[in-house]
Amino acid sequence: MSSIIVVGGGFFGMYLAEYFAKSGHSVKLIEREQGFMTRASYNNQARVHNGYHYPRSILTALRSRIAFPRFVSEFEDCIQSELDKYYLIGKPLGKISAKQFQKFCDKIGAPCEPAPYHIQHLTNPNLIDASFSVKEYAFDAVKLKDIMVERLSAAKVQCYLGCKVDKVTETDKGLLVSVTNIEASTSENFIADHVFNCTYSQINTILNNSSIDIIPLKHEMTEMCLVDVPDELKNIGITVMCGPFFSVMPFPSTGLHSFSHVRYTPHYEWQDKSNNGCDDAYEKFERFTRTSAWRYMQKDAARYLPILNECKYDRSLWEVKTILPRSESDDSRPILFRANHQINGFHCIMGGKIDNVYDAVETISSLKLLN
Repeated sequence: MSSIIVVGGGFFGMYLAEYFAKSGHSVKLIEREQGFMTRASYNNQARVHNGYHYPRSILTALRSRIAFPRFVSEFEDCIQSELDKYYLIGKPLGKISAKQFQKFCDKIGAPCEPAPYHIQHLTNPNLIDASFSVKEYAFDAVKLKDIMVERLSAAKVQCYLGCKVDKVTETDKGLLVSVTNIEASTSENFIADHVFNCTYSQINTILNNSSIDIIPLKHEMTEMCLVDVPDELKNIGITVMCGPFFSVMPFPSTGLHSFSHVRYTPHYEWQDKSNNGCDDAYEKFERFTRTSAWRYMQKDAARYLPILNECKYDRSLWEVKTILPRSESDDSRPILFRANHQINGFHCIMGGKIDNVYDAVETISSLKLLN
């Protein structure tokens, strides 16, 4: 049996902590916020991908197709499956045609058929090449968190909320993890055989503070708008792709829809290229002045679907989105897995979408990292 510390209480960290504990290991889960899944695991589209989003990355699409039924089955209580989902192929500036999208769906075995007339009738035919009815769901992040909290308790994972991991160092007794209780301003050290860094935008901050070489990553300061849609779009999700387009998706935990735009959702970006150039993403997030780009999103999207002019803005979810630079060439969302990253037993994990967690579990199992 190994002693394991998982750093980061997003969905990835929670799921892996439970997995390790159920495998017989002693597990501590450390999260700097006062609750689980309050950052990137919540501040996103809440989309359960089924492959459609990745016509330029067949491997990612196929992995989504495999993970989709598994995630839906495992977390059925937080899945909103009673929704109608449509993918619309935009023009000009589109990177694929309608025929290419159909062939892609056939290749990955994803259901795809022409959208009904009432959906096609909503579109501007000068800017939409074709509309397709597909199978894709949304998840309720609050319900998902509650499920995972219960599972962590049942698995007897020791949870530490409001605690920040400052650094990880190697000793002859194992990995020394230095932790600060943020509210109490007290420090504590833990010893572990393995540390799994699942902190998403904070991965390099921990590496940098531990004098470990950082991983090349790109960060975006993003805005996800939450809106009330007109009755014609209730319980409907629409994605216009593939290029500088947008998505309007049900956001189950609020009863609203998320509204994102490839051009306007990212407000600015930066890259971690060297230890000297590694900025703390949380510090940048706190300093960032939030000025919504909602009107720009709505104005552009309404050119494709005029009915979107009737959307009513409620609020925005702000977050740092972290991306592997190689994903920009093919729009994929591959998993980052760095086993034994410069220190034996220290592992870095990041997934671009929620069901990537199954890839992480399979990789850990195949590498036989744990005793």
